Amino acid sequence: MLRAEIISVGTELLFGEITDTNAAFLAAELVARGVTLNRKIVIGDHLPTLTQVLQDALERADLILLGGGLGPTDDDLTREAVAAALGETPSEDAELLAWLEGLYAARGRDMPRSNRKQTWLIPSAQALANPVGTAPGWYVQPRGPRYAGKVIVALPGPPREMKKMWAEQVLPHLPLPDHAILHTTIHTQGIGESNLVEVLGDLTRGQNPSLGTYARKTGVDVRVSASAPTHDEAQALLHPALSQVRERLQRWTWGEDGDTLAGALQHTLGGRTLGVIEAGSAGHLCTLLAGQAAQSILHDAAITENHARLITLGLTPVTLRDRGLVSEQAALELAAGAREHLDADIGLAVVLSVGGDQAGQAHAAIDTGDTRQVTTLNWPGDPEQIRERAAVAALALAYRTLRPGGWQG
Repeated sequence: MLRAEIISVGTELLFGEITDTNAAFLAAELVARGVTLNRKIVIGDHLPTLTQVLQDALERADLILLGGGLGPTDDDLTREAVAAALGETPSEDAELLAWLEGLYAARGRDMPRSNRKQTWLIPSAQALANPVGTAPGWYVQPRGPRYAGKVIVALPGPPREMKKMWAEQVLPHLPLPDHAILHTTIHTQGIGESNLVEVLGDLTRGQNPSLGTYARKTGVDVRVSASAPTHDEAQALLHPALSQVRERLQRWTWGEDGDTLAGALQHTLGGRTLGVIEAGSAGHLCTLLAGQAAQSILHDAAITENHARLITLGLTPVTLRDRGLVSEQAALELAAGAREHLDADIGLAVVLSVGGDQAGQAHAAIDTGDTRQVTTLNWPGDPEQIRERAAVAALALAYRTLRPGGWQG
């Protein structure tokens, strides 16, 4: 078993000024290769703290990935921390210095003196080439018996640089474990996490294969994992459990792994055109559709809260007067209007309120010409949450209505 820890370096990460997407990427990469990830830590630009955290990690882990802190400024301290933790002294590497000076010269610039620290190496480190930046990484194999067999990898902070270096410079050299971990993530919508766990029952108590549930904006995900010495053995463990999960959750499932809800809807449309009317959602539904080749999904759309405009799109004055805009009847009328007035095969509408007495209320409706369905939400939250939930509910309604087998509420 190879035990790993990820240390993200940077005060801007610690204070939340930048979202640490690198750690999430690296975690997924490690888990997919059978590495046991025990910790992810964020540390500010403080040399004594970073050095101590690194020394502690060396006592626990076999592989330590450091992200960030490889720049040329005084607060880029990853090199200094690794050197201090191992009791080694950094010095300029002639080849790195020539490469970096050549990089600046090729652009007609003189290299600032501060960049010279990016050419440092310690005796136990080898440089990792950075083809898209000025910060080489470090691949460190500590000398001496205390940390024998352990590896420290220092990677640059910019995601584009980090991912390229990881794939081309790090993975080929890592002492990866000699076993396989396989997993599949099933996406559901329309069932809460606690209810989903009840449906899965005894399956959630297995250790290998194992199940994990995760709440997402688009519903609840179920991750089914299995590990074994070989890929075929892991697959043999995974398949029966995955089949049972798929069978029990088929009513609510809309996709797996990298699928998107908008993509699932695109597939069920089968070339039919979609018209959308949004009232109160600030275009959130169209934004979700735009992430999935909108030109092939969205035929036309209207985003407005103007009552006069909505009446021209199919909302009747009687419904507006007696039931209001945020009502099931209004959503159904606008779904029909989206189909008829926007000249689409299928109409989808969402109406909602983010303030006042109806705050949190939302209705989505679909009209296919043959079928009309409506769904209702009433859940408090800030305006952004309400709009997101309503848009996702509209996508899920459309998918459940159009998928093979038809509507399953």
